[in-house]
Amino acid sequence: MTAVTATGSAATGRAEPQRGRRRGGRSIAAVGLPVLAVVLIVALWWLATVLFSIPEYLVPGPHVVVATIVELGPYLLEQAWVTLGETVIGFVLSIVIGVPVAMAISRFVIVERMLYPLLLAVNSVPKVAIAPILVVWMGFGQTPKIVMVILLCFFPIVLSTVSGLRSTPSELVELSRSLDASEMQEFRKIRFWWALPQIFVGLKNAISLAVIGAVIAEFVGASSGLGFVIVQSGASADTALAFAAIVLLALMSIILFYLLVWLEKMLLPWAEEHR
Repeated sequence: MTAVTATGSAATGRAEPQRGRRRGGRSIAAVGLPVLAVVLIVALWWLATVLFSIPEYLVPGPHVVVATIVELGPYLLEQAWVTLGETVIGFVLSIVIGVPVAMAISRFVIVERMLYPLLLAVNSVPKVAIAPILVVWMGFGQTPKIVMVILLCFFPIVLSTVSGLRSTPSELVELSRSLDASEMQEFRKIRFWWALPQIFVGLKNAISLAVIGAVIAEFVGASSGLGFVIVQSGASADTALAFAAIVLLALMSIILFYLLVWLEKMLLPWAEEHR
């Protein structure tokens, strides 16, 4: 018995470093591969501008864009904060509104039949067509930008939440009912936690759309923000500034997305291990 225990302990001891090495290798790959992809894209971008002698006013090289970001750093960061604020506020409001709506849809068939056609109709309308109307209704302030973000984020959040709430295994529901759990207890202890991985799928889809929504609204009517910078730089043929704003928008989307990934890992370690 002692020999068997010792053998098991030795096997476990050998397995732990192997797991650690695998995790370390995955972490390096998770960081290194995206960085490698960015380096390759930037190298191809620079090579194309050199080989084809593309004028800087058409497609500036990476070094020109970096120089513009350094030179106009304070101004670009100020505009980036404006866009980030609109994005985050609109995204949070989309969650606050969308999750309760999804709960009602998943719980009541009549609500689903009433709201689903409306949601599909609103989602199918090109948001660029709505942006000028929002400016007419709400002015040139922050409100139409936030509303545009909500319009883009609302549908994927609702859809993923409904899908997650309806994916709860029937045996878990029957078990909770056999224990005389109320509907609220069933939702709070079983359905919500089972739906969270699917909800995060919708949130990660929505966060990139949130940045897009803020920029679309800034294109139409704004006096600040990175979308406003792109419009102004296009009017003055300053493509280096436009590219600098686009780079900052891309970085903003990446950071927000991976913040959600980190939050998901913190809240749902069991879901990560299951995957």
